[in-house]
Amino acid sequence: MTGIAQASVVTSLVDTDTMRGSIALLLPHDAVQPPTGEELATLTTGLRGHVMSLIPQVERLAAQLPEDDVPRYCAKACIDAARGKLASHIGTGSGTEVAYARRLARVLGALCDHYEALTAQRVCVACGREIRATDITVPYDRVSASGGTITSPVHAACAPRPYLAR
Repeated sequence: MTGIAQASVVTSLVDTDTMRGSIALLLPHDAVQPPTGEELATLTTGLRGHVMSLIPQVERLAAQLPEDDVPRYCAKACIDAARGKLASHIGTGSGTEVAYARRLARVLGALCDHYEALTAQRVCVACGREIRATDITVPYDRVSASGGTITSPVHAACAPRPYLAR
């Protein structure tokens, strides 16, 4: 039995779709203006709340894995990074609020990835919808929050066209 299969007990359901929706407002695939002012402040508060609620969930799931399990180690590193982002200050100067919110969004995305992996959820990283057993998927390489590469399944229809030409 793999470590991921052993971490099947979840204490409460986490709505990663909603969390990923918040992330998409700051980290879109195309270049659009991020929110500003009160809208950015509200979004940042929501991101902080999502991170704070997801940390204990991922922590509990990772704790169920063996000490030397790689997914456990990676999840714990992500949790430490998330706590660091929560403890950091926004700073002063132009654009620092957006930069801080984007850091929160990236770490939240990584926590969502770990949660989904540890609960064996299969979610298309391109569209955020569940991948069902009958869906046609292709592997998709993407950069993880830590700078490494993660290969994730995506719906074939969601894969970037140049990627399919490989």
